[in-house]
Amino acid sequence: MISQFLFLLCFDIFRCHNWLEGLLLASGLCLSQRDMTGDGPLPKPSLSAWPSSVVPLKSNVILRCWSPTRNVNFALKKGRITMWSLEPCNLTENLAEFLLTDLHQGNAGEYTCEYYTILSPYTTSQPSDVLLLLVTGGFPKPSLQAYPSRNVTAGKKVPLRCQKPYNVVDYVRFSLLKEGMSEPIRDWRPLGNMAGFSLQNVTVKDTGNYSCVYYQKSSPFWASHPSDSLEIWVTDLTASQGNNECLLELDLLILTVSCRIFTLSSMENSSRTR
Repeated sequence: MISQFLFLLCFDIFRCHNWLEGLLLASGLCLSQRDMTGDGPLPKPSLSAWPSSVVPLKSNVILRCWSPTRNVNFALKKGRITMWSLEPCNLTENLAEFLLTDLHQGNAGEYTCEYYTILSPYTTSQPSDVLLLLVTGGFPKPSLQAYPSRNVTAGKKVPLRCQKPYNVVDYVRFSLLKEGMSEPIRDWRPLGNMAGFSLQNVTVKDTGNYSCVYYQKSSPFWASHPSDSLEIWVTDLTASQGNNECLLELDLLILTVSCRIFTLSSMENSSRTR
């Protein structure tokens, strides 16, 4: 008798629990912290910064979280803290844009994003790869130089050296920036107070304005002012030779036409004389 009573009691509790869980799911509420752990089977999103992940003080930046899955909600994290107060300024089926305005040094740090399904069972994706946002202006600017020259031919190597002032800050990393790129093209550990970068097998597309910064390699990730801009100019000798050949052919054509005009003119004058 007692065993039957316990069985019925447990059955009723289980049935009520399932009914309550179904009610919570239907109302769109999150059932437990387990649903937001970020360890779900969904593929991870991608996180990027526009116009760049290295930006000056008082500027604005947009962090874009893209999901391979449609009809989802997004969450942006700085470190381990979810920034629930920051609503997306632009939201589509699989993209969320988070706007950070009037940036200060406290905005620098490691950001990730994740997404979770709108409908049951509320699965959360794996976090995106870490995006390091640097806000420049915390330390004096470094210098950037190219050796032996900033003017090179295609296929060559361009060694660059970024050097910070002495006795400014230790335990830093260096980043090489190119104007128009949304993220650093190189990131390197220093050797003393400098870091060496190398552009290998350059092409005309590598022509542009470069700069570098140094920054703390751990929180709070303060970054220096950017160095003065250094213009790298890459010349394609193959294209130059082709242009020279075209010019030579044009010169020959002009010379040929001139000779024919001169011959016709001479023949006309000769016939008039007769």
